[in-house]
Formats: sequence, C-alpha cells, structure tokens
Amino acid sequence: MISTYAERQENQPLMMSSPESGKDPSRTSEVEVRECTTVAEFDACVQLQREVFGLPDLEISPRRHLIVSREAGGWTLAAWANGEIVGFVHQVVGVRNDEIIGYSHMMAVAAEYQNRGVGARLKWAQRERALAEGRDTIKWTWEPLRARNAHFNLNRLGVVVRSYAVNFYGTDYSTDPSLDPELRPGLDSDRLFAVWELKSPRVRALAAGRENELPPPVSTIEIPADWAALVKNDVATARTELARVRDEFLEAFDAGLICRGFERDPERPRYLLFREP
Repeated sequence: MISTYAERQENQPLMMSSPESGKDPSRTSEVEVRECTTVAEFDACVQLQREVFGLPDLEISPRRHLIVSREAGGWTLAAWANGEIVGFVHQVVGVRNDEIIGYSHMMAVAAEYQNRGVGARLKWAQRERALAEGRDTIKWTWEPLRARNAHFNLNRLGVVVRSYAVNFYGTDYSTDPSLDPELRPGLDSDRLFAVWELKSPRVRALAAGRENELPPPVSTIEIPADWAALVKNDVATARTELARVRDEFLEAFDAGLICRGFERDPERPRYLLFREP
C-alpha cells in the first residue's frame, strides 16, 4: 500500500562555463548548446547513445530517424565542448487532442560530463526552443526505479506525473536479443510519464533559479536506494520491487493523486504524491 507521509517536511543563453578544477576538461571548458544539422553531427549522437545507454543497436535511434524527425518539425539540440558533442536532447512533434506538443524522445550526456549541469542546460534550452515555437507542453518517460532521474525531472525541472505505463517497450528491451532467454533478467520496461508544463508557475520559478517549495504530500511511494545494484545482485527481488512500485503508482493515480516531488533519502528514496491543485 502507499504510505502516509508523516515525516519532515527565461531567455535562452547558449553558453555555460563549468567550474575549474585541475586539468579535468569537463570542468574547464565552455559548453555551447546548438541544433544538430549535419550528418556528422547526427552520427555523433548515435555514437553517444551507444556509449551512454549500452543498448543493443536494435534499440538505438539511427541517423535516419534523427534526420527525418527534423524534417517533420522535430529537432536535436547538442551540447558541445572542445569541438565535440558531449550531450544531446532529441525532440519530436506530438499531438494531444487538438494541441501540438513536444515529445522528448531521448537525452544522453557523456559519462565524463555527467553531474556537471550539462543535462539541465540541455533541458532548459529545450524549453526555450519549444516556447519560441509556441509550445506549452513537453512529455517524456523515465524508469520509475531510477532515483537520480526522478530527482532531476521532478525537483529540478518541475514536471508533473499523472500516468504510469506498464511494460512500455517490452520485457528485457535493453538486453542483447541474441542472449539466451534463460539468461535474461525478465524485467518489464515500466515508465512514468513526465508532463513538463512549460508556463506553470513552478516551472517558471525553477527556470529563473528560484526555490519553489511544495506543500506537504499526502502520501509517498518508496523505491530501492540502488536499483542498478539490486538488478545486478538480486534480480528476483528487483522484479518484486518493480511490481510493488507499479501497483502503488496505479493505485495512487486511480485515486486521483499526482506526483510532483521526490525525496532524496539515501536509505529510503521516495516519490511524493499530492492532490491535483
């Protein structure tokens, strides 16, 4: 069951200077964000997918997809440092009822540039580009058991979650398809749907660098402290935890709750649930 919470409680600049520290290039270089337009740039994004996600080629978005998306009204913004692409975010055009929205298909940041603010830089540049095109909303998904992604999306960007997708991409979609089925982990690809309401007061405040505190939540959903380690060391328990989290989210959303925050407790990280305002 969902636990009751009873504990404590805009313009687009395209340059970012990282703090200096020794000779680490990811800390000393300037990072520029701009749109990818050439075959070589799209190929660099494909290679970055391989390095960051570790997915089989079957699950990687190829050059052709990135090019066709651009012709259809989407775009890929890349972060550049020292003449190389070190991150990118790819957006396609979506439709919700009669409204055209953005759908953020993927974002990747090179390992040596992670935790340097590059991901946030890309997302805020994505917001400004979308606003300039007259969009009010961007959607995307993330794995519900990934605490770092939950914190980034909910606390730093201010997204709202109202829906949960069960096995969105299929079971073991990130596993090499040539692997013996008996050796696969048997994990479903559940996803939370982020809705980034670009003009909401919360998102505007976060975009301006202002704190935007939430009221006390009405309930929480706890997740494992280290999902990757759990999957590696005890996949049976990982499957059980995924099923529990799935059931609790579906129950919460059926009850009319929404998710708007995340508690980064090192032992008991948890999602914060609220009544719809």
